[in-house]
Amino acid sequence: MFLEPHFKGQRSGWIEVICGSMFSGKTEELIRRLKRAKIANQKVEIFKPIIDTRYAEESVVSHDANAIIAKPIASSMELLDLAEGVSVVGVDEAQFFDLNLPQVCQQLALRGIRVIVAGLDMDYRGKPFGPIPDLLAVGEYITKVHAICQHCGNLATHSYRLSDDEGTVVLGEKDRYEARCRTCYHMGNILSLQVKEVPQVEEVEKVKTQKKMDF
Repeated sequence: MFLEPHFKGQRSGWIEVICGSMFSGKTEELIRRLKRAKIANQKVEIFKPIIDTRYAEESVVSHDANAIIAKPIASSMELLDLAEGVSVVGVDEAQFFDLNLPQVCQQLALRGIRVIVAGLDMDYRGKPFGPIPDLLAVGEYITKVHAICQHCGNLATHSYRLSDDEGTVVLGEKDRYEARCRTCYHMGNILSLQVKEVPQVEEVEKVKTQKKMDF
C-alpha cells in the first residue's frame, strides 16, 4: 500500500501515477489517497475529463461505487489556473486528456503541489494510451494495479473490448470490456464465444435428462 512520503525541510511537489487495466482499482486507489489528504486538512482539488460521464458528471466514481466530487474539464491547461492555492491535485481517467498533461503536471509539481494521476496504461489494442507513457517517465512514484482475469483467474493487465467499435476512446463498463491476462487477451473472441456456448450445452443436457425421466 502506498504511503505518503515525508520530507524534512523545504516541501516540494511531486507526481504520483496509478495505472493498470480496467477494473483494476485505479480510481479506488486515487480516492483513497485523496481522502487521506483531506483528513490531513490539505486543500484538495479533483479533476476528470469532461467526456467521462459514465457514472456522474461532477464526481469521480469507482467501479465499486465509491465517489468523490470532481470538476470536469476539457483541456489539461485548465489545471494551471484551477489548481491555484491547492496542496493536492487529483486527476482521474488521465488517458482521455491531451498530450500536454505531463508538462502541466510537472509545472504543478514545481509549484510545490502533490499531483496524483490515475489512468489506463494501455488501450484496447494493448498500445500505450494517450499521455500516460510520458507521465510514467516523469512521475516520482508509480503504482501499477492489477485486475483479475475473468477467464483464468490470473492477474489481468489488459482491457479486452467485447464490442466491434474500433475507436480508441469508447466509454463502457462490463458490457463492453473485460479484464484479461496477457494469454487470454491474445486468444481474442474465442474465449467470449466459449462463454456464450456454455449455457447452450447446459440446456442440451437438461433436455436429455428430461427425456430420460419421461421414459
